[in-house]
Amino acid sequence: QVQLVESGGGLVQAGGSLRLSCAASGRTFSDYAMGWFRQCPGKEREFVAAISRNGVNTYYLDSVKGRVTIARDNAKNTVYLQMNSLKPEDTAVYYCAAHRDSRTWYYTDRVDEYIFWGQGTQVTVSS
Repeated sequence: QVQLVESGGGLVQAGGSLRLSCAASGRTFSDYAMGWFRQCPGKEREFVAAISRNGVNTYYLDSVKGRVTIARDNAKNTVYLQMNSLKPEDTAVYYCAAHRDSRTWYYTDRVDEYIFWGQGTQVTVSS
């Protein structure tokens, strides 16, 4: 069992920045690839970014490339999502999630491959 708690969301003006954090507890954090997803009311959950167990490999949604950076600190059991140049269309509830995998290099953008999810943190970007 892994428990995930997101923080760092809030209200920000367009062009501003936020850093989201996801603190993990339970099973060994470094055994999991991690991902960030977002969801608006009435819409499907959307992949944003992923990072492999070893932190070397990252992958991003095309619309956030160049503006978003995912990183992890396995010693602190925490994964981060740094978001810059935010746009109103980035407004959503952001969730972190964990995928257990034997491969240190693996990452995934598929919702159904993640087995543990946080409660979400609201990000609102005003125009």
